[in-house]
Amino acid sequence: MSERSPSAHLARLEAEAIHIFRESFAEASNPALLFSAGKDSTVLADLARRAFAPARPPLPLLHVDSTWEFRELLAFRDRFAERNGFRLIVHANEEGRAQGINPFDHGEHYTEIMRTRALKQALDAGGYDVIFGGGRRDEEKSRAKERIVSVRSPGHAWDPRNQRPELWRLYNLRLSEGQTARVFPLSNWTERDIWAYAQAKDLELAPLYFAAERRVVRRSGSFVAVDDFERMRLRKDDRVETRRVRFRTLGCWPVTGAIESDAADLPSVVRETLAASLSERQGRLSDGENGGSLEAKKREGYF
Repeated sequence: MSERSPSAHLARLEAEAIHIFRESFAEASNPALLFSAGKDSTVLADLARRAFAPARPPLPLLHVDSTWEFRELLAFRDRFAERNGFRLIVHANEEGRAQGINPFDHGEHYTEIMRTRALKQALDAGGYDVIFGGGRRDEEKSRAKERIVSVRSPGHAWDPRNQRPELWRLYNLRLSEGQTARVFPLSNWTERDIWAYAQAKDLELAPLYFAAERRVVRRSGSFVAVDDFERMRLRKDDRVETRRVRFRTLGCWPVTGAIESDAADLPSVVRETLAASLSERQGRLSDGENGGSLEAKKREGYF
Protein backbone atom coordinates (compact mmCIF):
# COMPACT_ATOMS: atom_id res chain seq x y z
CA MET A 1 0.00 0.00 0.00
CA SER A 2 1.34 3.44 -0.85
CA GLU A 3 1.07 6.50 1.36
CA ARG A 4 -2.03 8.63 0.86
CA SER A 5 -2.54 12.29 1.67
CA PRO A 6 -4.35 12.68 5.01
CA SER A 7 -7.68 14.46 5.27
CA ALA A 8 -7.78 18.19 6.00
CA HIS A 9 -8.43 17.41 9.68
CA LEU A 10 -5.45 15.06 9.92
CA ALA A 11 -3.29 17.47 7.92
CA ARG A 12 -3.99 20.19 10.52
CA LEU A 13 -3.07 17.84 13.35
CA GLU A 14 0.09 16.78 11.52
CA ALA A 15 1.12 20.41 10.93
CA GLU A 16 0.51 21.29 14.58
CA ALA A 17 2.58 18.32 15.82
CA ILE A 18 5.47 19.13 13.49
CA HIS A 19 5.33 22.78 14.60
CA ILE A 20 5.51 21.66 18.26
CA PHE A 21 8.47 19.41 17.49
CA ARG A 22 10.42 22.14 15.73
CA GLU A 23 9.66 24.87 18.27
CA SER A 24 10.44 22.67 21.27
CA PHE A 25 13.56 21.17 19.73
CA ALA A 26 14.90 24.66 19.05
CA GLU A 27 14.68 25.45 22.79
CA ALA A 28 16.06 22.10 24.00
CA SER A 29 19.62 21.40 25.04
CA ASN A 30 19.31 17.61 25.24
CA PRO A 31 15.94 16.27 23.99
CA ALA A 32 14.67 12.69 23.80
CA LEU A 33 11.52 10.96 22.59
CA LEU A 34 9.96 8.46 24.97
CA PHE A 35 9.16 5.41 22.87
CA SER A 36 7.01 2.53 24.10
CA ALA A 37 6.57 1.07 20.58
CA GLY A 38 2.81 1.47 21.00
CA LYS A 39 0.66 3.10 18.34
CA ASP A 40 0.82 6.61 19.81
CA SER A 41 4.60 6.69 20.21
CA THR A 42 5.03 5.12 16.77
CA VAL A 43 2.97 7.91 15.18
CA LEU A 44 4.87 10.42 17.32
CA ALA A 45 8.25 9.09 16.20
CA ASP A 46 7.15 9.13 12.58
CA LEU A 47 6.09 12.77 12.96
CA ALA A 48 9.51 13.55 14.46
CA ARG A 49 11.16 11.92 11.46
CA ARG A 50 9.02 14.03 9.12
CA ALA A 51 9.70 17.21 11.10
CA PHE A 52 13.44 16.99 10.47
CA ALA A 53 13.59 15.15 7.14
CA PRO A 54 15.64 14.67 5.07
CA ALA A 55 18.17 14.78 7.93
CA ARG A 56 18.49 11.81 10.26
CA PRO A 57 16.25 12.25 13.35
CA PRO A 58 18.26 14.49 15.72
CA LEU A 59 16.99 13.00 18.98
CA PRO A 60 17.07 9.44 20.36
CA LEU A 61 14.24 7.07 21.13
CA LEU A 62 14.22 6.28 24.85
CA HIS A 63 12.52 3.03 25.83
CA VAL A 64 11.91 2.21 29.48
CA ASP A 65 11.83 -1.59 29.63
CA SER A 66 9.69 -2.85 32.51
CA THR A 67 11.24 -6.32 31.92
CA TRP A 68 7.68 -7.60 31.31
CA GLU A 69 7.24 -6.31 27.76
CA PHE A 70 5.63 -8.34 24.98
CA ARG A 71 8.32 -10.09 22.96
CA GLU A 72 6.66 -9.03 19.71
CA LEU A 73 6.78 -5.43 20.91
CA LEU A 74 10.51 -5.53 21.59
CA ALA A 75 11.18 -6.97 18.15
CA PHE A 76 9.06 -4.23 16.56
CA ARG A 77 10.84 -1.55 18.64
CA ASP A 78 14.27 -2.59 17.36
CA ARG A 79 13.06 -2.89 13.77
CA PHE A 80 11.38 0.53 13.80
CA ALA A 81 14.41 2.33 15.23
CA GLU A 82 16.81 0.79 12.73
CA ARG A 83 14.55 1.34 9.73
CA ASN A 84 13.94 5.01 10.53
CA GLY A 85 17.46 6.01 11.52
CA PHE A 86 16.86 6.61 15.23
CA ARG A 87 19.40 5.94 17.94
CA LEU A 88 17.69 3.66 20.47
CA ILE A 89 18.41 3.89 24.20
CA VAL A 90 16.93 1.20 26.47
CA HIS A 91 16.82 1.49 30.24
CA ALA A 92 15.55 -0.92 32.90
CA ASN A 93 15.63 -0.70 36.67
CA GLU A 94 18.26 -3.36 37.24
CA GLU A 95 17.90 -3.19 41.01
CA GLY A 96 14.20 -3.96 40.69
CA ARG A 97 14.93 -6.76 38.24
CA ALA A 98 17.44 -8.29 40.68
CA GLN A 99 14.83 -8.10 43.47
CA GLY A 100 12.31 -9.94 41.30
CA ILE A 101 9.77 -7.11 41.32
CA ASN A 102 6.85 -8.30 39.17
CA PRO A 103 3.24 -7.39 38.34
CA PHE A 104 1.81 -10.58 39.87
CA ASP A 105 3.08 -10.08 43.42
CA HIS A 106 3.73 -6.37 43.75
CA GLY A 107 0.85 -4.52 42.03
CA GLU A 108 1.15 -0.74 42.37
CA HIS A 109 4.64 -1.12 43.86
CA TYR A 110 5.71 -2.84 40.63
CA THR A 111 4.55 0.12 38.53
CA GLU A 112 6.34 2.58 40.80
CA ILE A 113 9.61 0.60 40.76
CA MET A 114 9.75 -0.71 37.20
CA ARG A 115 7.96 2.10 35.36
CA THR A 116 8.05 5.38 37.29
CA ARG A 117 11.39 4.95 39.07
CA ALA A 118 12.98 3.42 35.97
CA LEU A 119 11.82 6.40 33.88
CA LYS A 120 13.27 8.90 36.34
CA GLN A 121 16.53 6.94 36.42
CA ALA A 122 16.71 7.05 32.62
CA LEU A 123 15.97 10.78 32.43
CA ASP A 124 18.54 11.60 35.12
CA ALA A 125 21.19 9.35 33.56
CA GLY A 126 20.71 10.96 30.15
CA GLY A 127 20.38 14.51 31.46
CA TYR A 128 17.39 15.17 29.16
CA ASP A 129 15.70 18.54 29.52
CA VAL A 130 12.88 18.22 26.96
CA ILE A 131 11.20 14.83 26.67
CA PHE A 132 8.59 14.23 23.96
CA GLY A 133 5.76 11.81 24.75
CA GLY A 134 2.73 10.41 23.00
CA GLY A 135 0.07 11.25 25.60
CA ARG A 136 -3.36 12.25 24.27
CA ARG A 137 -5.97 14.19 26.22
CA ASP A 138 -8.76 11.75 25.37
CA GLU A 139 -6.88 8.73 26.67
CA GLU A 140 -7.70 9.11 30.37
CA LYS A 141 -9.19 11.87 32.52
CA SER A 142 -5.91 12.91 34.16
CA ARG A 143 -4.34 13.34 30.71
CA ALA A 144 -6.85 16.11 30.03
CA LYS A 145 -5.18 18.21 32.74
CA GLU A 146 -1.89 18.30 30.86
CA ARG A 147 -0.68 21.22 28.79
CA ILE A 148 1.17 20.55 25.54
CA VAL A 149 4.29 21.66 27.41
CA SER A 150 4.14 20.22 30.91
CA VAL A 151 6.81 21.57 33.25
CA ARG A 152 8.15 19.13 35.85
CA SER A 153 9.87 20.16 39.05
CA PRO A 154 13.20 18.76 40.22
CA GLY A 155 12.62 15.06 40.83
CA HIS A 156 10.16 14.98 37.88
CA ALA A 157 7.05 15.67 39.98
CA TRP A 158 3.94 16.99 38.22
CA ASP A 159 1.58 19.57 39.72
CA PRO A 160 -1.50 19.99 37.49
CA ARG A 161 -2.36 23.29 39.25
CA ASN A 162 1.00 24.83 38.43
CA GLN A 163 1.14 24.76 34.63
CA ARG A 164 1.74 27.57 32.19
CA PRO A 165 -0.93 29.08 29.92
CA GLU A 166 -0.61 28.32 26.20
CA LEU A 167 -2.05 31.07 24.04
CA TRP A 168 -1.86 31.49 20.27
CA ARG A 169 0.25 28.32 19.88
CA LEU A 170 3.07 29.86 21.88
CA TYR A 171 4.87 27.37 24.11
CA ASN A 172 7.03 28.48 27.03
CA LEU A 173 9.99 26.12 27.42
CA ARG A 174 12.09 28.30 29.71
CA LEU A 175 13.29 26.05 32.50
CA SER A 176 14.76 26.86 35.90
CA GLU A 177 17.57 24.79 37.34
CA GLY A 178 16.42 21.22 37.90
CA GLN A 179 13.19 21.60 35.90
CA THR A 180 12.40 19.54 32.83
CA ALA A 181 9.60 19.70 30.28
CA ARG A 182 7.40 16.91 29.00
CA VAL A 183 6.07 17.85 25.56
CA PHE A 184 2.97 16.21 24.08
CA PRO A 185 2.59 16.95 20.33
CA LEU A 186 -0.40 14.55 20.11
CA SER A 187 -2.42 16.36 22.78
CA ASN A 188 -5.23 17.27 20.39
CA TRP A 189 -5.37 13.88 18.68
CA THR A 190 -7.88 11.14 19.49
CA GLU A 191 -7.50 7.38 19.26
CA ARG A 192 -9.49 7.52 16.01
CA ASP A 193 -7.10 10.13 14.61
CA ILE A 194 -4.11 7.90 15.43
CA TRP A 195 -5.57 4.96 13.56
CA ALA A 196 -6.74 7.10 10.62
CA TYR A 197 -3.30 8.74 10.32
CA ALA A 198 -1.51 5.39 10.48
CA GLN A 199 -3.77 4.15 7.70
CA ALA A 200 -3.26 7.26 5.56
CA LYS A 201 0.53 7.10 5.97
CA ASP A 202 0.70 3.31 5.72
CA LEU A 203 2.66 3.08 8.96
CA GLU A 204 3.83 -0.25 10.25
CA LEU A 205 2.51 -0.77 13.78
CA ALA A 206 3.24 -3.42 16.37
CA PRO A 207 1.57 -6.70 15.32
CA LEU A 208 -0.18 -7.01 18.69
CA TYR A 209 -2.73 -4.44 17.53
CA PHE A 210 -4.01 -6.86 14.89
CA ALA A 211 -6.12 -9.95 15.46
CA ALA A 212 -4.30 -13.28 15.58
CA GLU A 213 -4.59 -16.63 17.34
CA ARG A 214 -3.01 -16.15 20.78
CA ARG A 215 -2.83 -18.16 24.01
CA VAL A 216 -4.86 -16.37 26.68
CA VAL A 217 -6.51 -16.72 30.09
CA ARG A 218 -9.52 -14.79 31.36
CA ARG A 219 -8.73 -12.07 33.91
CA SER A 220 -10.99 -9.25 35.18
CA GLY A 221 -13.39 -9.72 32.27
CA SER A 222 -10.59 -9.53 29.70
CA PHE A 223 -8.18 -11.91 28.02
CA VAL A 224 -4.56 -11.80 29.17
CA ALA A 225 -2.04 -13.20 26.71
CA VAL A 226 0.31 -15.85 28.04
CA ASP A 227 3.36 -14.29 26.44
CA ASP A 228 5.87 -16.37 28.42
CA PHE A 229 4.72 -19.67 29.94
CA GLU A 230 7.77 -19.91 32.20
CA ARG A 231 6.98 -16.57 33.86
CA MET A 232 3.17 -16.74 33.81
CA ARG A 233 1.45 -17.18 37.18
CA LEU A 234 -1.52 -19.38 36.48
CA ARG A 235 -4.31 -19.52 39.06
CA LYS A 236 -5.98 -22.74 40.12
CA ASP A 237 -9.08 -22.08 38.01
CA ASP A 238 -7.24 -20.66 34.97
CA ARG A 239 -7.80 -22.33 31.63
CA VAL A 240 -5.32 -21.50 28.91
CA GLU A 241 -7.10 -21.32 25.58
CA THR A 242 -6.42 -20.10 22.09
CA ARG A 243 -8.54 -17.14 20.99
CA ARG A 244 -8.41 -14.74 18.09
CA VAL A 245 -7.65 -11.48 19.89
CA ARG A 246 -5.95 -8.13 19.52
CA PHE A 247 -4.98 -5.25 21.82
CA ARG A 248 -6.18 -1.63 21.74
CA THR A 249 -3.51 -0.50 24.19
CA LEU A 250 -0.18 -2.08 25.13
CA GLY A 251 1.50 -2.29 28.51
CA CYS A 252 3.17 -5.06 30.48
CA TRP A 253 1.75 -8.32 29.18
CA PRO A 254 0.45 -9.76 32.51
CA VAL A 255 -1.76 -6.68 33.10
CA THR A 256 -2.91 -5.81 29.58
CA GLY A 257 -6.27 -7.11 28.43
CA ALA A 258 -7.00 -8.19 24.87
CA ILE A 259 -10.33 -8.16 23.06
CA GLU A 260 -11.76 -10.82 20.77
CA SER A 261 -11.59 -9.54 17.23
CA ASP A 262 -11.24 -10.47 13.57
CA ALA A 263 -9.67 -7.09 12.67
CA ALA A 264 -6.37 -8.20 11.15
CA ASP A 265 -5.48 -5.12 9.09
CA LEU A 266 -5.59 -1.34 9.49
CA PRO A 267 -8.91 -0.69 7.69
CA SER A 268 -10.63 -3.34 9.83
CA VAL A 269 -9.12 -1.93 13.04
CA VAL A 270 -10.26 1.59 12.11
CA ARG A 271 -13.82 0.36 11.50
CA GLU A 272 -13.84 -1.54 14.79
CA THR A 273 -12.48 1.44 16.71
CA LEU A 274 -15.14 3.75 15.28
CA ALA A 275 -17.81 1.38 16.58
CA ALA A 276 -16.26 0.91 20.05
CA SER A 277 -18.14 2.26 23.08
CA LEU A 278 -15.41 1.73 25.72
CA SER A 279 -12.15 3.60 26.30
CA GLU A 280 -8.95 1.93 25.18
CA ARG A 281 -7.68 2.25 28.79
CA GLN A 282 -10.23 -0.42 29.76
CA GLY A 283 -7.56 -2.84 28.59
CA ARG A 284 -5.05 -1.59 31.19
CA LEU A 285 -5.82 -3.86 34.13
CA SER A 286 -3.16 -1.98 36.11
CA ASP A 287 -5.34 1.17 36.05
CA GLY A 288 -7.76 -0.44 38.47
CA GLU A 289 -7.75 -0.16 42.22
CA ASN A 290 -4.81 -2.56 42.58
CA GLY A 291 -2.70 -0.43 40.28
CA GLY A 292 -3.51 2.99 41.73
CA SER A 293 -4.79 6.00 39.79
CA LEU A 294 -2.92 7.24 36.76
CA GLU A 295 -2.98 10.79 38.15
CA ALA A 296 -1.26 9.69 41.36
CA LYS A 297 1.43 7.94 39.28
CA LYS A 298 1.89 11.05 37.12
CA ARG A 299 2.34 13.27 40.18
CA GLU A 300 5.22 11.00 41.21
CA GLY A 301 6.89 11.26 37.79
CA TYR A 302 5.13 8.69 35.59
CA PHE A 303 4.79 9.92 32.03
